[in-house]
Amino acid sequence: MKFFASSTEDYYDNGMRDYPVAVRAGYAVILVILYAFCKVMWRCDFDKIELIADRRDDTGTVIISNHTSMAEVVAIVTYLWRRGRLVRPIFKSEFNKTGIVRWFFARVGGIPVDRGTADMKSLRRASHALGRGEDILIFPEGTRIRTDDQPVEVHGGFAIIAQMGKAPVVPMAVCGFRDITPKGKHLMRPVKCWMRVGEALTTDDAPRELKRRERTQWVEDESLRRMYALRDKLRDEHPGRH
Repeated sequence: MKFFASSTEDYYDNGMRDYPVAVRAGYAVILVILYAFCKVMWRCDFDKIELIADRRDDTGTVIISNHTSMAEVVAIVTYLWRRGRLVRPIFKSEFNKTGIVRWFFARVGGIPVDRGTADMKSLRRASHALGRGEDILIFPEGTRIRTDDQPVEVHGGFAIIAQMGKAPVVPMAVCGFRDITPKGKHLMRPVKCWMRVGEALTTDDAPRELKRRERTQWVEDESLRRMYALRDKLRDEHPGRH
């Protein structure tokens, strides 16, 4: 890839380690600054991060998490990057309507997806990234859940990506990030936040009597169940925080 000649599509289709040197250097500088910001402003705890960071498989992982704030993306990506993992967030293609956003998201490893469609191009891009050892970050809720009474539409398909990339699904959860910018406010405030990783899942963990498609669905359902169980446990440990 060439710094001036590479298109946005090139960034989606190639590994992050193949990005132009200038892009990789800029990415590293940005993540160092953001990591320091996370440590100072949000004092993040990332419990059991080693379940992702210390993996020695050739493939990456499909990380799923609940979603309350854009700050979670920053925290997850920077903390794992510091431990040697390259994380590629999946984001809704609506963000690509703005040129500068499209330019930036491509260069930090984002992969767009058209929600509500069989977006095979995005599925293949994500599965190829997994094969290169890059992690894929997905928020199945699809949007930030700012209140507990907000309707939630869970978007599936992450187990199919994992199956295509021969990678495990790793459920995790976050707590406290919703309080960074309270409802009706626009300025961030320093607060304590928590993240926790659960055990990885593959179709090998599914009941043996299930057929192939049923096993994939089992991974999806069980991963979501564990994600919400982790979230609820964090909330129980930190009353009043979301």
